[in-house]
Order: sequence, then structure tokens, then C-alpha cells
Amino acid sequence: MTRPFRFGVVAPVLSDMRSWRERLRRVAAHGYSTVLLPDVPQWQPAPAPTLALAFAETGMRVGTWVYASPLRPAWSTAWEAHSLSVLTEGRFEMGIGTGRPGIEDELRDRGLPVRSPAGRLEGVRDAVAALRELDGPDLHTPVVMAVRGPRARALALEVADTVTFSTLASDSREDVTQMARGVLAERDVELALHVPVVGDGVAPFMASAADTDPAAMREADSLAVLPADPVAAMEEIERRREEIGYSYFVIGADFADLMAPVVAELSGR
Repeated sequence: MTRPFRFGVVAPVLSDMRSWRERLRRVAAHGYSTVLLPDVPQWQPAPAPTLALAFAETGMRVGTWVYASPLRPAWSTAWEAHSLSVLTEGRFEMGIGTGRPGIEDELRDRGLPVRSPAGRLEGVRDAVAALRELDGPDLHTPVVMAVRGPRARALALEVADTVTFSTLASDSREDVTQMARGVLAERDVELALHVPVVGDGVAPFMASAADTDPAAMREADSLAVLPADPVAAMEEIERRREEIGYSYFVIGADFADLMAPVVAELSGR
């Protein structure tokens, strides 16, 4: 099945609230489907109240991109996600993963337990199970899982509605294609692609990452890059759906205006 295109925007609060709200209104007017927030303590207000405000401001779908499972108990993540589903009348998507590289140091600094990778993955499983219990038979909160290794991919095949791969800048198109084809061979799930680099620009919340050099990423034929020219970007997005199966594209808010013609042309197609 060829899934229709949809587009999300990662929009952390990195400015004053008036500017952030104005940006959200433009994103909504452009036709993007989803406003997303990263789960990074002290970068911004906490995801749940901020997403509730984003929904009230725009009526758009909202989601986490993505909850770091070790930062809170599984039941707490599930309760928060279920509450957002109720408050947004079913327009919340719970993105979840095992945490960013180096999250162990952050956990120690905050006095939180440092679990093994397998233990952190169990935390994801527990959070999704608790969410399904809270949702009951009348509500289904979509789950977006960020995965890389085989155990994470296997869990996503069990519990996720959407899968995104935690890629490195050195991952080539072929590397990611193989992961995607492996998942789709087992189950027809929506594939989401996070694109932090457009042209020579890097989304501000990703700029500190050591592996987001645009030139190096283009040299590796990384899928984390899109051309800045909207026509070329459209061609590349259509190619990625046809050849790999990607239909949900997520970009940084700084590129939302630039990519607006792409969204207007491709959304829902």
C-alpha cells in the first residue's frame, strides 16, 4: 500500500512565546500535519503542557519527538500520553525511544537509575503497555518508535504504529534502506524520516550534534538531508517513498516556510 504523504515540524520553544505562537500559526496555515517537541529537560518547557498549548493554538496534531524512556517511570509516560490524547480529542501521537546517545551521564546527573540498553527498551515496552491499558477499547493513541538495533526494531514491529530510525550522519541511503525494507517485510507500518538538514542549514536543536555537517552528510548520501530547492526536494521525497517506503517527513521549524510549497503540493497525495 502506498501511504499518503504527511509532514511534521519539530518546534521547540527557542524564542519568546509570541514568536513561537506566530510560527505555529504559520506552520498550520502551510498544511503541516503535526507539531512535535523533543524531550530534552531544561531546553524548553516540558512537552505535555507545551503540546497542549500548541493544540489549543492551532488544532493540529501534536506529538513527542521523542520521549526518552529512562527520564520518567513507564506509568508516568503512559498517563501523560493518554491525558494528551484525551485533551486533544485523539490528536496526540506518542513518540518514544530509549534516549539520546550519552543519556547515561544525564541520568546520573539527575540521580536517576542508569539501566542497560535492554532495560531501557523494556521501559518503552512497559510504557506502551500501560498506555494501551489506559486508552481502553475506545481510544488508540498512535505510537511512534525511534529505533536502530534489531531488538528495538523487533519491539516496534510488535507495538508501534509508526517507525523512525535513529540514524547517524555516516549512514548511507543503502544502510537505511536495508533497515526500512527489513521492517516493511515483516509488517506494513508507516515510516517516518527525520530530516534535520535542508540545504546547508541545520535545525538549531540538532546543531550541537557532532555528526550534522551538511557537506559530509551529502557525501555519505545521507537521507537526513533534503535539497533547499522545493522542486528538487519534492522529487527526492517522492523518490524516497517509491524506493524505500517513507511517507511521513519531519523537519525543523526553521525550514517550515522554505518547505511550504512542498507540503502544499504533496500533503495527502
